[in-house]
Amino acid sequence: MKVLGIVSEYNPFHNGHKFHLEKSREITGCDAVISVMSGNFVQRGEPAIIDKWTRTKMALLSGVDLVIENPCIYSAGSAEFFAGSAVKLLDSTGVVDCLCFGSESGNLDELSIAADILNNENELFKDLLQKNLKKGLSFPAAREATIREYLSQSGNKQLEDTMKSSNNILGIEYMKAIKRLKSSMQPYTIKRTGNNYNDENITGIFSSANAIRNFIKKSYAGCTVDKKNIYGELEKVMPKDCLDLLTDEFEKGTGPVFPETFGSLILGNLRKLRADEIRELQDVSEGLENRIKHAANIAGDYETLLDMICAKRYTRTRINRVLFYSLTGITKNMYDSFNGPPYIRVLGFNSKGLKLLTRIKKQSTLPVVTRAASIEKSHGNMEKELFRIENIATDLYVLGCPDKNKRQSGLEYRKKIIRLP
Repeated sequence: MKVLGIVSEYNPFHNGHKFHLEKSREITGCDAVISVMSGNFVQRGEPAIIDKWTRTKMALLSGVDLVIENPCIYSAGSAEFFAGSAVKLLDSTGVVDCLCFGSESGNLDELSIAADILNNENELFKDLLQKNLKKGLSFPAAREATIREYLSQSGNKQLEDTMKSSNNILGIEYMKAIKRLKSSMQPYTIKRTGNNYNDENITGIFSSANAIRNFIKKSYAGCTVDKKNIYGELEKVMPKDCLDLLTDEFEKGTGPVFPETFGSLILGNLRKLRADEIRELQDVSEGLENRIKHAANIAGDYETLLDMICAKRYTRTRINRVLFYSLTGITKNMYDSFNGPPYIRVLGFNSKGLKLLTRIKKQSTLPVVTRAASIEKSHGNMEKELFRIENIATDLYVLGCPDKNKRQSGLEYRKKIIRLP
């Protein structure tokens, strides 16, 4: 059985994801699909619009056979940590033969060359990077500028545009991780179709998840969503089964969950923390802690807080992540101590996925977790600590549910694995 690996967020699952799945199956000739999916917080440093169990069901209804979780400490991390964790999880299963991801480039050779440059940073590269950081650029912008200069000096100017697109950057990080792990997984890439990842408006049958979320936010009022309005606009950009699940969650009051909902919680927490405590959070450097502390003492809501902190050097996505880290207490030391995910957490499967899971339990290099309670009983300290953070993240996530009766803690223990035929 040839097994394909996919890295996903499905926030929510839309036609572009369906196209990617079908095209990936076609070009790889795979027999089964495993997806590493972000949990309740995603790579933008924001809460997913609906919970990970509903999104798991969307994936299984749409062609994925087994869904495993990218832990929140990595799923809400920078591209390097997000991709590195996902690739490690797929590789550690011992059953995945290939990985297929979307990219604006669609050119695997270009992405591979860029990955080699980043995996083997020489002194020239490091000097150029420091020079660009001193100009006040954010790290992603500084790295992009550094690579452009480096490529220009090394005769690879045609690769400069590759570093300007978000999915190309993720693709390069997947390639970096595969090379670093010396993984036998064969990489493939598919050129993205339709809206750009960051587009905010729905256009055509292929619209970005960001555009879909923005539409939902505009349609949202109080604790209700106009289902007729949602359906009328989203039925052309989402598979029907997935749209039904989405609107069902809205009707139950467990979604949609928006970042702004956590504004007061974040502000209150930051006001309690000292600047030196903020400095210990992951991704905080260069005096950013003082900027955050000052803004938290003045801002009255989430958007104002973001606007006050963000600058040329500090991107909105980076600050979103830091705010998430401040809630969950994720520090630099935690990243250093974990060194990648210490277990494989199963979120759901179908009958084919169950057969895969049986193989994985025999061949995996990491322990496989199918029940949350088992982590505390039979696993080591690293596994327990990572799950403690995951549990905190989910207990915080449910505070964003529109229905106050859906905000009880302990969801990680109450929810069961999603099983489909």
